[in-house]
Amino acid sequence: MSERGERSADPAEPLDRADRVDSVDSVDSTTEAFVAHRNLLFTVAYEMLGSASDAEDVLQETWLRWANVDLGTVREERAYLVRIVTRQALDRLRALSRRKESYVGPWLPEPLLTAPDVAEDVELAESVSMAMLLVLETLQPIERAVFVLREVFDLDYDEIAEAVDKSPAAVRQIAYRARAHVAVRRPRGIASPAETRAAIQAFQRAVETGDLQSLLDILAPDVVALSDGGGVKHALLRPVVGAGQVARLLAAGWWRRDAERSVEPVQINGGPGLLVRVDGEIDGVVAVRVENGYVTGAYHVRNPEKLSRVERETAVTR
Repeated sequence: MSERGERSADPAEPLDRADRVDSVDSVDSTTEAFVAHRNLLFTVAYEMLGSASDAEDVLQETWLRWANVDLGTVREERAYLVRIVTRQALDRLRALSRRKESYVGPWLPEPLLTAPDVAEDVELAESVSMAMLLVLETLQPIERAVFVLREVFDLDYDEIAEAVDKSPAAVRQIAYRARAHVAVRRPRGIASPAETRAAIQAFQRAVETGDLQSLLDILAPDVVALSDGGGVKHALLRPVVGAGQVARLLAAGWWRRDAERSVEPVQINGGPGLLVRVDGEIDGVVAVRVENGYVTGAYHVRNPEKLSRVERETAVTR
């Protein structure tokens, strides 16, 4: 991959017809290349940041830099664009870390409504899941970037080294540390599509009825419930752990207090989830982690600033 080259044409100078045609063709090629890889670039940025709104900002910054690149100096457009988006995401990730220090209550990733086919790519679905994004939060920014680029997008070490301004040898060491760190913390159980459907249907029925025993039957003994209200909406201020405590929390009726509430099954971050409406308006989403037929995690996002991506599907890809 080559160094970035800037176009030398002075926009203040008039162009003759041939120059205008070349300029238009160049702009079209630049735009086409960016659009062709846009979903990939969004996914890279989102997995590094856990925030769709920040990922979109990173894409805008990436486009502004890409628009000034001389395509004649670029050997491989995909790798070049990934390098730009990675560098921009790293800068944003460091700023986000400072912002999260003052966040009220637990911070959860911004949920995405995803298409059913995302779940068919098991590795992609796991990489964008709430559970995995929370694991990635425990990595240092450079470790997170290297892990995402290597383990999810399968970039070679030389490409990653250019993206993060490290030597290939250093990147290998960072990748080893990040992989070991994630391996200890990542969810281990695997649920078949049939098990997942059965579990989310049972979970939805139990939540809607408030049947304590039904909840106990579907929750894993070590289930974890987290919620994120951003200091704006009522939410748990700390994780709730254990089937008994989580079941009692759900059975208490959080879904139907003082209003007409409905619960709808949806695909959230490549996995099962519930969309909660209050008086017809979106109030929150619950992303559900299913392992071996049991619910092991429930991630409830109510912060209004994080709910814009659950009204329409967001394309994620590798």
